[in-house]
Amino acid sequence: MNEIRATLRLQFHRDFTLADAERWVDYYAALGISHIYASPLQMSRAGSPHGYDGVDPTRIDPELGGEAALKSLVSRLRAHDMGLVLDIVPNHLAVGGSENPWWQDVLAWGGDSPYAGFFDIDWHSPDPTLNGKLLVPFLGAAYAEVLNSGELTLDYDAEAASFHVDYHEHRFPIDPRHYGDILRFSEHNALYEQAAFFEALQQDEDAYMSTQDARRQLNKVMESPEAQSSLSAVMKLFNGTSTNAATRLHALLERQHYRLAWWRTASDEINWRRFFDVTELGGLRIEDPKVFEAVHALPLRLVEQGWVDGLRVDHVDGLADPRGYCLRLRQHLDALEEKRPSDAPRNVTLYVEKILGDGETLHTDWGIDGTSGYEFMNEVSGIQHDPANAAPLRQLWHEVSGRNPDFSAEVRLARREVLASLLASEFSACARALHAVARAQLSSRDITLAAIRRALEALIVHFPIYRSYADDTGRPDADHPFFTQAMQGARKALNPPDIGVLEALERWLGGEPPHDCTKDNERQLRQRAITRFQQLTSPVAAKAVEDTAGYRSAVLISRNDVGFDGEHFSHSAEHFHKANARRARDFPGSMVTTATHDHKRGEDVRARLAALSEHAVMFTSQVERWRKMAAPLRQSLPEGLAPSPGDELILYQILLGAWSPTLDSQDNEALEHFNQRLAEWQLKALREAKLRSHWLWPDEAYESACRTFLEGLLTTALLRDSIAAAARTLDLPGAINGLVQTVLRLTVPGVPDLYQGNEFWDYSLVDPDNRRPVDYGLRKTGLDQALPPAEALRTWRDGRVKQALIARLLKLRQRHPLLFDQGDYRPLMADGELANHVVAFTRRYTGYQLLVVVPRLTANLLDNTDRPHIPQERWEDTCLQPDPGCWRSVLTEATLEAGSAGISVASLLAELPVGVFLRADHMDSSTEAPPFHPHSELSK
Repeated sequence: MNEIRATLRLQFHRDFTLADAERWVDYYAALGISHIYASPLQMSRAGSPHGYDGVDPTRIDPELGGEAALKSLVSRLRAHDMGLVLDIVPNHLAVGGSENPWWQDVLAWGGDSPYAGFFDIDWHSPDPTLNGKLLVPFLGAAYAEVLNSGELTLDYDAEAASFHVDYHEHRFPIDPRHYGDILRFSEHNALYEQAAFFEALQQDEDAYMSTQDARRQLNKVMESPEAQSSLSAVMKLFNGTSTNAATRLHALLERQHYRLAWWRTASDEINWRRFFDVTELGGLRIEDPKVFEAVHALPLRLVEQGWVDGLRVDHVDGLADPRGYCLRLRQHLDALEEKRPSDAPRNVTLYVEKILGDGETLHTDWGIDGTSGYEFMNEVSGIQHDPANAAPLRQLWHEVSGRNPDFSAEVRLARREVLASLLASEFSACARALHAVARAQLSSRDITLAAIRRALEALIVHFPIYRSYADDTGRPDADHPFFTQAMQGARKALNPPDIGVLEALERWLGGEPPHDCTKDNERQLRQRAITRFQQLTSPVAAKAVEDTAGYRSAVLISRNDVGFDGEHFSHSAEHFHKANARRARDFPGSMVTTATHDHKRGEDVRARLAALSEHAVMFTSQVERWRKMAAPLRQSLPEGLAPSPGDELILYQILLGAWSPTLDSQDNEALEHFNQRLAEWQLKALREAKLRSHWLWPDEAYESACRTFLEGLLTTALLRDSIAAAARTLDLPGAINGLVQTVLRLTVPGVPDLYQGNEFWDYSLVDPDNRRPVDYGLRKTGLDQALPPAEALRTWRDGRVKQALIARLLKLRQRHPLLFDQGDYRPLMADGELANHVVAFTRRYTGYQLLVVVPRLTANLLDNTDRPHIPQERWEDTCLQPDPGCWRSVLTEATLEAGSAGISVASLLAELPVGVFLRADHMDSSTEAPPFHPHSELSK
């Protein structure tokens, strides 16, 4: 059985099930994939499009086919020496609704529920109405309004012998100890008498278990039609729009372990941790061993059975102790190695979804194999953007939008807004935790809560990464530079007295190890404050960077994506090489990817926009022209023009990036489909930016005007055709960039991950657009044709050239696994006129060397060619000097001899825009396979 060599990310849902994936396993195998990398398979909400809203982690989702379908898929994979990597979600579960049994139990029993400790709930809120209760903010209007509307209806579940309140899709269970408050209204004697049995539970120390007897008795009484009729009459006393009904229902609800509330109260008052600001997703206390065991029982069993060869941990930064969690999970996985079937890989791989900030590296003491590869997307993007055009594009953005072109400034502004709105309750909880630390010492007792809030806000606003990883032993050395950077920025934003408070926060948040405290209470308070802080900075970063600033700042929007450092317009080839060398040294098995279910723009959209970075002058003049032509399409609203100049400029960028090479500006049907996709993106972009509209208070007039403007751009012939002509200039350099990032992903250190369907061009936008159905039949036909890449290049617009490159390189990885798993990484610098336009490196392992050569910044090198391939003569004297010897092309039939003068790039890239070559070193013995012959290998 193969170790993980190359993964294919599949998004499972009810319209693409485990059985659907099984149908295409032969194709995945033929492409060269070693493992399917599955979206979460544990049971999620009905109709979930992604699986990240789990409701029962103990079961495989029946909508996907359940465990039987998973077994069948794994059996098919094993028949092809393939395996499965499973995405797991330990941070949260879906709450609200009625599908999560753990959450329903907590609502019914409060702190007495065995699951009360599973969720991260503050049962001791300073709000007296929430003491011992949860805020449940799922109402569509103010509580009093909903209560009097009759929308809240008391109901009885005959099968479970339980009472609950229904509200649309939500179910709010009634504590069994208060069933008597309902049953005492019955005029049926036997039913009335049941009230006493349930009321007696209030004095029963084992009420949770004793309630089963009371339920059985109630069920028996309810077999009587008369009892059923009587209970129906009782329900009417609580339901309806009368004042008396509302009063009775309110009195009953006030006795429960939750307080129903309008959804708008969540940001200010919620007393349990959410996933970011999503109230439908409740945070788990996975640091509790009982919770860990319950959540991981199923995936660990699948690992033991040999069904799963690797785990990917979603949102590891949301956990209280990421390092401790990963080490615990690694310990469990290691303990299962000897229990796995003999034909399954011994080592079980462990990845984490981790967003790395500028200059941040993954901690090496977590016991993991790497990340899910988002940082590689950023590294590739960086070398494909032209630094020479950063200044003019920044000027264009500033002049048109009126906004600061400094991405970091936009992030700081967004962080402040997020703290004051979306995550205000979480911010208050963190401030209170720090205030408790202050009150624990006489020396800091006079530090006020208000001062802590000011200092804390400044610290988080300037925090440069998702989070730090302090624990009882203090702050790790790796975190010091980032905390120092945050402190420097915060000091400049605070007055002198508050700077002293800031210094105290630095000590309490890990600068001084909690274990050095002489008092246990103070130690525990500091530990809690550290946890609250670190679980706050992570969602603040996500909401401020990815979901706010990323839609507000668009010097070039291709540099704003998940895992990107938008403050840098570009990166040097040296930066790219250093990142690869570091991965080879520290995490050679880490995933590398260029497209994910999380991306904001598809990999080939970003590739086209990277090419736009080379056309700053052209783009500037075109924008000026388009804005004049589009003036009649804009609408004047009380708050200003619609769209705003910034939103209009972002739209032009997206149009150019997503306008595929096959989209004909005269094809009305295709344009209408394009318009619909763009409209979905636009609505999300406007609300995420939070400038003229917002998810919490959408401005429908502005959104409608922007939608009308978009339609006008695509239906006004002169304007549409001008935009289409500009898009055509990006076709060739954009395609080259797309092929370059494909080759790099498949050859640099790490495990390449292919997102579903992206073996053809990917012009998708943000979800749900990037989760559209994949035409695997078309892709299978393309692969079956087995076109050599050079031949597929002739019809490059259909995407088969990209697929051909992927197939060739995955077969190469299959034939030479150690070269890629353990091979070294050495940058190779070019010489000559166009040296800056070449990125090259070699990899070597026991007798074989790989040479990879790709171009960069190619827009001005294509002359009048009609395909994405730089003419040979344009390379002039540019050359590389790899080790002397015979180099055979993996992608073509070419064989090149490297001598003391090196090899010209024109020769290396004579037939294709990218080059991958293999050299056998006959001076070394090798356990690797013999040299790779492209056509014979693909014919197998």
